[in-house]
Formats: sequence, structure tokens, C-alpha cells
Amino acid sequence: MLAKRIIPCLDVRNGKVVKGVNFEGIKDVGNPVECAEEYNRQGADEIVFYDITASFEGRGVFLDVVRETAKKVFVPLTVGGGIKTVDDIRETLRAGADKVSVNSQAVKNPQLIKDGADVFGSQCICVGIDAKKIADKKWTVYINGGRIDMKLDLIDWVKKIEALGAGEICLNSIDADGTKEGFDIEMLDAVCNACSIPVIASGGAGKINDFAEVFEKTGATAALAASLFHFHELTVGQVKDYCRNAGIIIR
Repeated sequence: MLAKRIIPCLDVRNGKVVKGVNFEGIKDVGNPVECAEEYNRQGADEIVFYDITASFEGRGVFLDVVRETAKKVFVPLTVGGGIKTVDDIRETLRAGADKVSVNSQAVKNPQLIKDGADVFGSQCICVGIDAKKIADKKWTVYINGGRIDMKLDLIDWVKKIEALGAGEICLNSIDADGTKEGFDIEMLDAVCNACSIPVIASGGAGKINDFAEVFEKTGATAALAASLFHFHELTVGQVKDYCRNAGIIIR
């Protein structure tokens, strides 16, 4: 069994880390490089940076922040937002990212997943998904930071992502995002059962036992959180200790 990972997520807008609820009511949290350094100290297994308005605003990824962070942080760095081409992937990896996360552009151009995996290896390609429940056991995929419903069935998309060669999925529940009411166990379980690549749980962590619950009730290989860590309610180390005490194999 893969050891489970705890991953802080830094949503970046205009050079600042921000956080909202259900993609709205965005508040500034701090400097991305300083936040990443702190999570590195706390023992994060990875750090994820999302430029949350890059796709919506039609611009590229924030490579200056990536370069500065890569100099100071010594855990894997995943970067997403505004990555449209194989050249964008190359430049992001060259700036110091270990993986890229493609979300909106992957839906618009699924070939990007295959091309990226063929050139750089599946381990470099994480596909981010924002999804929302529409009926019993049915979810639809959104793009552009939860703004546009693509009328794309989540499970069909997950299977396609795996077939195209992605190495990992980061699954964010729009219904749970920022609510701090727990991960979307039902959706995560459905996706984990539909594919064999690692799935990162995202959206909804609100208390320490939410992390143990997602590992106990789904096949998620990692749990990602933002608000809890940004607002100093929990540290990465506290979450890891709690999970270990619950009998979960953690990195």
C-alpha cells in the first residue's frame, strides 16, 4: 500500500495566496513563497500551487513565484493554472516544478494530457478536476475555477484521463470546497473505484479527523487542504500524527 500524503494547497491570485468558499468570497492569506517555506518546515509531503485566475484571464503560469519557491522548498512542487501547451509544461518544470496540474485546458484539449505524458512521463502530469453533484451517483465537471459546467460526466472523464496517460488526479469537490464540513467521500470513493492511478482528495477538510476518514473510507492516496493550514488551525505535523495514531500508513 502506498503511504498516504498530506498536501497543503496554495491558491494564488495576483501574487498572493488567497482562499474562498465554493470559489467565492476570496480573502488574501499571504506571500506564496513564505507560505510554502512554512509548510516545508512543517513536513508537507508536497506543495501545490494553483494560479486560480490564469485560465479565466487567459494568461500563462506565474513562473517567477515557482522559481523563487523551488530555491527554498525541498519537497515536490506541483503547479497548475494557465498551462495550455507542451511548451508551457516544459517551462513550468524548468522553473522548478516537479509536476504540473492541468485542469481547464485538459478538458478543452485532452491531447495535452497524452502529449505531456509522452514527452515528460506520466509522473509529471496531474489532472485537476473540479466537479459538482447533479444527481444520485452522478457528477459533472466544471472548468475555469468552477465557473463553467462542461456537461461532462465525471466518471467518464476520469477513465479517459487515465487512458491518456496521466499519472495522478486531484479531485476537488465544488460542493465541499472551503466549507470545512469534510471531504466529499461519496464522490471520491466513486472516482477511486473507477481508476487505478493515485487520487488526491481536495475540498472540505475542516477538522483533524476528516483526514483519517478520507483515507479509511476511500482509496485516496493523498489529502489536500488549504484553509485549515493557512489560518493556523492545524499544522501538517499534527495531521500526520493523528493519522498515524489512527493506524494509517503515512509518509
